[in-house]
Amino acid sequence: MADRLSVFLVEDEALIRMMMADMVEELGHHVVAEADNVRDASAFAMTAQYDLAILDINLMGLYVDPVADLIERRGKPFLFATGYGPELLPSLLRRRPILRKPISIDRLKAMIDSMFPEATAKAPH
Repeated sequence: MADRLSVFLVEDEALIRMMMADMVEELGHHVVAEADNVRDASAFAMTAQYDLAILDINLMGLYVDPVADLIERRGKPFLFATGYGPELLPSLLRRRPILRKPISIDRLKAMIDSMFPEATAKAPH
């Protein structure tokens, strides 16, 4: 079995972020960093050690695209978790996977599995 993934979560709604962190852990992965604003997310994007970033598009009224740009420069995979559609993203980021809110654990698992087919971490039974 592959090592579990390290996940960086960026979400400004605390309850949603906690729910997403619980889902990530339930799927057998690990949240290594969390941020609720562009400034903190930018710092973590450049310094944290993670395999996957999950980004909300709108953080307290600011779009997350500067954070996405930093993550892309590091060559790290990421996806957007949002109630918005891809039309709000800069065109270069529209090709990224989007997980629509409200998020279910099944859809999150399917998205992670499609991005990391070699990661076989499983939820404990």
